Amino acid sequence: MTEKLVKTALTPATHTTPPAKFSHGVRKGNILQVAGQVGFLPAAEGRPPTPAGDTLRAQTLQTLANVKAVLEEGGATWEDVIMMRIYLTDTAHFAEFNELYDAYFAGLTTVPAARTTVYVGLPAGLLVEIDALAVLG
Repeated sequence: MTEKLVKTALTPATHTTPPAKFSHGVRKGNILQVAGQVGFLPAAEGRPPTPAGDTLRAQTLQTLANVKAVLEEGGATWEDVIMMRIYLTDTAHFAEFNELYDAYFAGLTTVPAARTTVYVGLPAGLLVEIDALAVLG
């Protein structure tokens, strides 16, 4: 008989507790799914979730840091990521985002597949959201 794999919810210390019944990430076996992350600064007691700034650069770098925190909480690294989905709120941000993305991942041995789309449903002031799928081992 095959042992059932345990599903583990992930919430790094840098993240606030989700406001609803979802997790920042979930690992089951060697699969780790990072939920959509945005550019909120690390959690601080008494402070509501706060964007890293009002520029695409500031929010993108913080969003990537937030994704990385969930990956690390689940035992993964960027090298384990096989797919990323990026949601921008403005088509004018594609070129700048691509430059930031290319610079951030310049050292990766093999880059993940990625999909970037425009999504206008992010909360006011947020410019980017990123989720990631990793396979460990």
